[in-house]
Amino acid sequence: MRTPELIEPDIVAISEGDFLMGSDNGAANERPVHRVWVDAFGIARYPVTNREYKCFMEMTGHPPPRFWGESKFQHPDQPIVGPSWHDAVAYCEWLKELTSKAYRLPTEAERERAARGGLEGREYPWGDKLHEDHAGGRNAPHFPVGTDGPNGYGLYNMSEGVHEWCTDNYDPAYYKISPDRNPTGPRHSDRRVARGGSWRHRVRFARCAARSSLSPEKQFSDFGFRCAITIN
Repeated sequence: MRTPELIEPDIVAISEGDFLMGSDNGAANERPVHRVWVDAFGIARYPVTNREYKCFMEMTGHPPPRFWGESKFQHPDQPIVGPSWHDAVAYCEWLKELTSKAYRLPTEAERERAARGGLEGREYPWGDKLHEDHAGGRNAPHFPVGTDGPNGYGLYNMSEGVHEWCTDNYDPAYYKISPDRNPTGPRHSDRRVARGGSWRHRVRFARCAARSSLSPEKQFSDFGFRCAITIN
């Protein structure tokens, strides 16, 4: 039997720096806008794909996500859909163990800094105006990954595709008490943060500051993830 070949993420290094996190133009959970410092980190250029997740399942025996057998989600280069937060963490831990590199999910602050691509205070990774082709409500996410972008950091699908799990616990009022250096979310919560747009929504593009959340055991067909890595 053929041993599957490990596919490592294409990591983009993001330098240390600060940025304005949040938005005055969105939901209440995006306020107040506050300046946050984030240490240097790496983040994958693309969300994890079916091709990559299949390798993980074959090498570990990890069970497939809920929608794995549905034909509309099966293109190898589509983003994986349906992993729970726990599945996403397990994937990162698997990569970490195999490579001895500090793979993990991104923090919410890292994910927003990465999505902005160096643009200060803009609504979307490319600016303030929504793309003309913004309608969502499709039958499945676009494929392959790479349909949206690149942004200023060379990252794709930071606004469109699937909601992406972050490592943080979720609190709608967290920004009122959030530290200004490397925030990692509240200590306790029944939900986890997700960022990015959804192919299911009426408008499939998400603003850089838009926050969503879900219980960590849930598996939805518009949820996926991308890997981050700690840079020392």
